Amino acid sequence: MKRTVREKLESTFKNIRLLVPEDDRVLVTAENNNVHTLLRFLKDEGFGHLALVSAVDWIENDIFELCYILTSYEQDESDSNKNGLHIILKTKIPRKEPEFETITSIFPNAEPYEREIYELFGIKFEGHKRLIPLLLEREYTIPPFRKDFDTRKYVEGVFQKIPFVEDKDK
Repeated sequence: MKRTVREKLESTFKNIRLLVPEDDRVLVTAENNNVHTLLRFLKDEGFGHLALVSAVDWIENDIFELCYILTSYEQDESDSNKNGLHIILKTKIPRKEPEFETITSIFPNAEPYEREIYELFGIKFEGHKRLIPLLLEREYTIPPFRKDFDTRKYVEGVFQKIPFVEDKDK
């Protein structure tokens, strides 16, 4: 277990939950008002590579979960506890009118991830300078990665009738 990183997080932040599911991963769950401070802290601690930003739709709990995965580019011989370690930071936001402050001032490479999440889940990132379509050609009444998006209804509406595989032989 990467002790020093965990100890620094626990001693610096009181309102977080830490889990270490594997030797090379630390899972941090935080309130959304602490995320920017945590990300800045982790970047300053050498976790300067934002590998991924993603979202999960927990429709039954009426929330979205934002996930940030950080790692370190540097091999630090003075702190082998950091080498090969992935930090997964999670926070929850309400599903109704979901908004979260952009992290592009901390990690500029978050820009396309936030655009993608906005387009596919409808989560608006306040302060983001380019929340414009990244992948999709159409506009949707419900963003297509939300669990309440009806794929069959959408396909039928756009392409009329799509035969089932069993119907092809008839």
